[in-house]
Amino acid sequence: MPKTIQIRDVDDTVYAGLARRAGELGVTVPELLRREAARIAARPTLDEWLERTRRRPSGITPEEVVAALDESRGPWPDADR
Repeated sequence: MPKTIQIRDVDDTVYAGLARRAGELGVTVPELLRREAARIAARPTLDEWLERTRRRPSGITPEEVVAALDESRGPWPDADR
């Protein structure tokens, strides 16, 4: 059974921003918030995401990551000192 959520004390500027976005999408503010709530609920938490990514095997070592970052960033400005 659907539930009702009420949000109190929303600043005028926040509500105006929500109304603007809803208008751009051609929906009402409650529909915009319903969509956003569904999107948030479907996303994994940070801990869940980290746990899933930790289980993925990777053939790349931490040293290779650091080397690639060093290469893309270039030399340190004071590396010759």
